Amino acid sequence: MLFPTLDFGLFFLPVLILVWTVGQASNEWRKIILLLASWVFYGAWDWRFVLLLIASAAINWLLAARIQRRLDDGQGVQPWLAIGVVANLLILGFFKYFGFFLEELAPILVAAGFGRDLPVLEVILPVGISFFTFQGMSYLIDIARRKTQPASFLDITLLMSFFPHLVAGPIVRASHLVPQFQSVPRLTRTMVAGGLILITWGLFKKAVIASELATRLVDPAFFDPTAQTGPDLLAAAYGYAVQIYCDFSAYSDMAVGLAALMGYRFPRNFDQPYRAASLQDFWRRWHISLSSWLRDYLYISLGGNRGGIWYICRNLMLTMLLGGIWHGAKWTFLIWGALHGGVLAIERLWREFRPAGFPRLPTPIGVLLIFHIVVVGWIFFRAESLEAALTYLAQLVAFRPGVALAGPLMCGLIAVGMAFHFTPPGLFAGLTRRVAAWPAPLLGLAVGLAVLIIDAMRFEGVAAFIYYQF
Repeated sequence: MLFPTLDFGLFFLPVLILVWTVGQASNEWRKIILLLASWVFYGAWDWRFVLLLIASAAINWLLAARIQRRLDDGQGVQPWLAIGVVANLLILGFFKYFGFFLEELAPILVAAGFGRDLPVLEVILPVGISFFTFQGMSYLIDIARRKTQPASFLDITLLMSFFPHLVAGPIVRASHLVPQFQSVPRLTRTMVAGGLILITWGLFKKAVIASELATRLVDPAFFDPTAQTGPDLLAAAYGYAVQIYCDFSAYSDMAVGLAALMGYRFPRNFDQPYRAASLQDFWRRWHISLSSWLRDYLYISLGGNRGGIWYICRNLMLTMLLGGIWHGAKWTFLIWGALHGGVLAIERLWREFRPAGFPRLPTPIGVLLIFHIVVVGWIFFRAESLEAALTYLAQLVAFRPGVALAGPLMCGLIAVGMAFHFTPPGLFAGLTRRVAAWPAPLLGLAVGLAVLIIDAMRFEGVAAFIYYQF
């Protein structure tokens, strides 16, 4: 069930009505309604994996209670925390990496004469498994660090199942969302206005920009780079940078907006990432919930900024390599992570050893440089295999003349998508304040008209969000 579809609209409106009628009388019933709705939402894809959601929540709930008892008794919690982290990683590892492990192991076993004994098992990847397992791990770690308290079984199950952020984030931590579940939310005009603007804006970015670029430019170029010209391949590389931003930030915007209409606040997940003048700044702006998760639970656990500069560089590289693997069991993701980790390490070394008096790189040049480093990384991220990525780069370097895909519409969409990153940072907040003052009928009319215009502009059909596969 995709956000920008009629099916989701027919699902969400009854849920919203129930939440604000039944839910006002009893907060517990409100949460039960949201939990059941979330299971319906997830079960529309595959009902079997609703059981996985429940089992994952139960494991984390039981282990959280055990960790808290150990803390109350003044005892060490490391063994139980380790069990919890391993349990979550085993769930993630089996569904996400088992097939890759067998694929890489097969040539070795065949060479050793054991190929016939390989198990035949096709593992279906549950949508959003990386997101809810990371939520489970951060919940246990935060309890062990005394940053949050154990939640009830209903609250932790709802935290991990809540449909706005279930399949593609943002990764909302227990310390942020559980306290909101524990009290009856209040809906303000600002929340309604902001939520509707974000939903409409996300719909435009996904249905018009991301879908058009994917269908008419990016997918054909990456499908067979050898058949494309240099300008088309270059435009497709830029196009994918805009596509993945518009696609993923659209999901995050709509998730934040949907939660706001139900009275809950999600953290911002994107902040104009392509205006960053350093890769460190890029990761402060791109997929903020994941980058902060990697910083707080992986980078700091590895040692963070403690120790010498070489330990810091090692920690940066390991964090980004594991961040690449988090995205999937492919060598291309590992290379993407290595590229980002290497550049982050170089930036850190440059800050440490930059000669005194050496001028800083002008911001516009820094923005262009970092953007193109990110674009090269996106080529590996998007390619189906390492061979396909290298072929794409080779054809791009060869740069055969001619244009077939990169017409005026595609170039215009790329330009519009990039322009989003250089609008005034306070634009959304100012627009929300103004729209919140409108009469309700005018707001409803404006949103309805915007949706009709977007529906008329968009390509037929809506592809799944890119991050559904993670």
